[in-house]
Amino acid sequence: MRIAIFTETFVPAVNGIVTRLGHTVSRLTARGDQVMLVVPDGGVREFRQAQVVSVPVIPLPMYPDVGIALPHPDVWRKVEAFSPDVIHAVNPVVLGASGIQIARSNGIPLVASYHTHLPRYLGHYAMGFLESIAWDWLRTLHNQAAINLCTSSPIADELMAKGFERVRVAWRGGVDLNLFNPSRMSREMRMRLGGDTDDAILLYVGRLSAEKGLERLRACLEANPGVRLAMVGDGPHRPALERHFAGTRVRFLGRLQGESLAAAYASADVFVFPSETDTFGLVLLEALASGCPVVAARAGGVSDIVRDGQDGILFDPSDIHALPEAAARLARPSAQRQLMRWSGRMRAEGWSWDSAVDDLRANYREAILKRHGKLAA
Repeated sequence: MRIAIFTETFVPAVNGIVTRLGHTVSRLTARGDQVMLVVPDGGVREFRQAQVVSVPVIPLPMYPDVGIALPHPDVWRKVEAFSPDVIHAVNPVVLGASGIQIARSNGIPLVASYHTHLPRYLGHYAMGFLESIAWDWLRTLHNQAAINLCTSSPIADELMAKGFERVRVAWRGGVDLNLFNPSRMSREMRMRLGGDTDDAILLYVGRLSAEKGLERLRACLEANPGVRLAMVGDGPHRPALERHFAGTRVRFLGRLQGESLAAAYASADVFVFPSETDTFGLVLLEALASGCPVVAARAGGVSDIVRDGQDGILFDPSDIHALPEAAARLARPSAQRQLMRWSGRMRAEGWSWDSAVDDLRANYREAILKRHGKLAA
């Protein structure tokens, strides 16, 4: 197949969508598919045997490392010359909208996928009054697709309630089981996370942004004197978080990758994830694969990954005491925590990037069949 993928975010950004695209493109090209990526300009000219078309970006003042990618006429020409069998608009907003227009104008089968709860983000940036407009815009874009992919069943239900059509749970994601593994645990990394101490170490990995609700993790430290917190990642909210956690038992480690990131997961005692806005959460799979039990908000797509009471604890985000109480339960060494470590690892072994990409290709082929009555080679 010849596949043109439009995405609003791309390397060098570090987030779940970029991780998902990296694993996906590698496997598509390995299967013999030809891939064109239409992406915000980040200096990338070649990516895992895929052709890259970059477009200019206007940074967002409240989110400096994310911007609005502005399509230009040359994109239209290059996509038409590529002659894709299918166009995939990943999380379409602006750049993805141009991909949708190109698909409609040229009769190209269109698949869209929903990954970022943008309307729910707006309230965290003093723009909650735009939420209904954002839902209207996203619904208009997605409802032009033959298939709308969503990576978790709770989000799929929410989208359908908002009037999104032809929604299905697919392209759910995977984890590198060789990289993320309990055997990566190291005393050296544990020292980096919490220092020379026997205190329990809570770990957060991900973007440091306002919508993640990370401030509430302070309650875990205040309620549990024998607990420390390590935050791995970066983002626009880091200065505010450093002020919020000043004087507490917190370490900000910045971004970690590869074996260092894997060692962080495996060396911590509990992975904490207070976000209510995530549609999936690949970091949850990475934590489970590493044998790190999870404490996470029962919201978004989390419940499709973490089994409450088996791999971790899902807390009620409306209860201000629920998070510190759940963290305290798992911070203490116990048979329950040990069982959760191995249960989580077994759970993660059921998630593979190969099967996720096979699922995605099947949806591409279905969209082509719906449009043309025949499959691409």
